[in-house]
Amino acid sequence: MKSNASHYLQKFSIYIVLIVLFIVCSLLSPYFLNSNNLINVSRQLSVGILIAYGEMILIISGFLDLSVGSVLALAGVMSVSVYQKTGSMTAAVIVALMVAVVCNVVNAFFVGNCNVPAFIATLGMQQAARGIALYYTDGQNILQLGDFVRVGQGMIGPIPIPVILVVAVTVIVWYIVNHTRYGRGIYAIGGNRSAAEASGINSIKSIYKSYIINGLLVGLAGMIFMARNNAGLPNGAVGYEMTGLTAAIVGGTSFTGGIGTVSGTIAGAFIIGFLENVMNLMGVNSYIQQIVQGAIIVLAVSFDVMSKSKKASKVIIAKDESGEQAKQ
Repeated sequence: MKSNASHYLQKFSIYIVLIVLFIVCSLLSPYFLNSNNLINVSRQLSVGILIAYGEMILIISGFLDLSVGSVLALAGVMSVSVYQKTGSMTAAVIVALMVAVVCNVVNAFFVGNCNVPAFIATLGMQQAARGIALYYTDGQNILQLGDFVRVGQGMIGPIPIPVILVVAVTVIVWYIVNHTRYGRGIYAIGGNRSAAEASGINSIKSIYKSYIINGLLVGLAGMIFMARNNAGLPNGAVGYEMTGLTAAIVGGTSFTGGIGTVSGTIAGAFIIGFLENVMNLMGVNSYIQQIVQGAIIVLAVSFDVMSKSKKASKVIIAKDESGEQAKQ
């Protein structure tokens, strides 16, 4: 009974933490449960959740993306620029998605074909994409977005458009991860790439698919980010890769690969979002907020590593005991 209780507690701990945090936040600030504040939080979380999904898929596969913030900014400003010149939202969407996908295909090429560590390949893209965004805009913000802002600020009834987009994407990502051959493959690759390849999984193909999906999510997030800020910001979204990584890892995605869920990632994103929001409402210094976020990352990864070490130790002990019994 104790083992079952421990199993369920570990399985649902992230959701328990989220519920407790929600209650604590509502007690810490009288403005937290205000409808306008919750709508604002949902808009802010829409960007974080999208990039967290991309990071989740990559981390499950055994990789990551440190170029998210820069690629988001590049895709966003290019999309805004195209909309201003053409007035076509369709063209703006296509450009945002294609720019982000191209950047991620480059990442996939270096990671998959050239065996460059994902950390190095995406760090290089981080610098390159930011430089292109600044060069394209001459370092200036793009203003007067017109109806483009509806992507990030519009409402359909009482529900913000970004929330509707995120719900639709959530269903798609959940299906891809849980009900496709590709989805099962990334867990296998993240768990043991050599064994996955031996079983017939094309790891290179999966790497490209993972980065392309990440690109689509980042491109959409870039449009929402720029629309929400009512400007094309080439210097925007700095450090957003850490937001995505933190949400995914806090949500239970193992940094060593092979483990992660969509529901856990959503919970992780909400935990980070609620923490940031309540700290803003309480007037906590932004530098302190960065320290808190950094501490959360370290604690989450440490917990993940220690949990895996304990499981590995139990497996070794069980094998030793079974071996001794066999000898006897």
